Amino acid sequence: MGFDFDRIIERRGTDSLKFDSGEKRGKPADILPLWVADMDFSAPEPVLLALQERVRHGIFGYTEPSAPYFDALVTWFTGRFGYTFDPEWVVITPGVVNAISIALRAFTAPGDAVLIQEPVYYPFRQTIHANGRRLAVNTLRFVGGKYTIDFADFERQIVEHGVKLFILCSPHNPVGRVWREDELQEMVRICAKHDVLILSDEIHCDFVFPGHTHHLLPTLVSEEAGRMILATAPSKTFNLPGLQVSNIFISDPDLRKAFLRGLHAGGLSHANTLGLVACQAAYSEGASWLEALLVYLRGNMERIDAFLRAELSLVRLVPPEGTYLAWLDCRQLGLSPEALDDKLLHGAGVWLNRGDLFGATGAGFVRLNAGCPRGALDEALARIGGVL
Repeated sequence: MGFDFDRIIERRGTDSLKFDSGEKRGKPADILPLWVADMDFSAPEPVLLALQERVRHGIFGYTEPSAPYFDALVTWFTGRFGYTFDPEWVVITPGVVNAISIALRAFTAPGDAVLIQEPVYYPFRQTIHANGRRLAVNTLRFVGGKYTIDFADFERQIVEHGVKLFILCSPHNPVGRVWREDELQEMVRICAKHDVLILSDEIHCDFVFPGHTHHLLPTLVSEEAGRMILATAPSKTFNLPGLQVSNIFISDPDLRKAFLRGLHAGGLSHANTLGLVACQAAYSEGASWLEALLVYLRGNMERIDAFLRAELSLVRLVPPEGTYLAWLDCRQLGLSPEALDDKLLHGAGVWLNRGDLFGATGAGFVRLNAGCPRGALDEALARIGGVL
């Protein structure tokens, strides 16, 4: 079956956050947006058909997932990652950030320290602060064009701040690392030593490029699996974030009970009906679409790299191992984050994410969402090259 990822789908006028919110946020009206992490591709056909069938039914009452929903999860996560689990472990939330907020309130107290690895997905920091917790940062090392973990500092941050919870980003957004097995095991070892709960955000787990393997954290450390929470969602993989369904795996019954209390305290006792339908269809019938998409995304990353090497040698693509987010090192341009952002927005007419949004060490970088048709990507690169 062929998939047309080159097709441009008009998203303006659909109340799209990505395309329709620019002017409200002070951006030029005709901006080309490659910022927020949703893709510009239609969801897989089986998902659309399942949604259409449910819409024709006409009733959208309170809905709970049944056996076929969990069968779809088992098929996906066992088949692709070797993860065996009991469906009772699954807690459904509207999103991974929502799950992080619930976990913060369930497993930490106001003033407790929570560890993250910057530069990292900025809602981690925002959610920690919004819930009155303290931030501890293990800054990733960037040496020779690659990010690695400073494990001595990782443990030092835990000890000095009395960290209670570690939020792992795997694969890592925005730097594109797919953590190796030994890296994951060392983080788990240190957290187990100091009784630190791990919440592993693996929402990008399906986006891994050749030569790399994603390991769902619980598959590596069964003896400590009870001290971790695995957060997943079909939203990035199949471009479904607006349907707001995430699957959170919690094997330890006491942790799960505490998490559920937090979920219900927020009034979230039932999931989005259409989100459940889409998730089941995607995990049941979306594999071939995803495999084709991964090839297309790899081509987009190669196109970015080739363009920069040929036309803009002072900007480098940090080699992506996973995700569809290109992390561009612009530091050799010698521009401040504000000046770089101004050139991109008002000179090139392209909206990217500023790197310092992800932490201080992201200054001089930008994040480009490569989950778009190649024609749009080529236009964005030409605009950027014309200005920088």
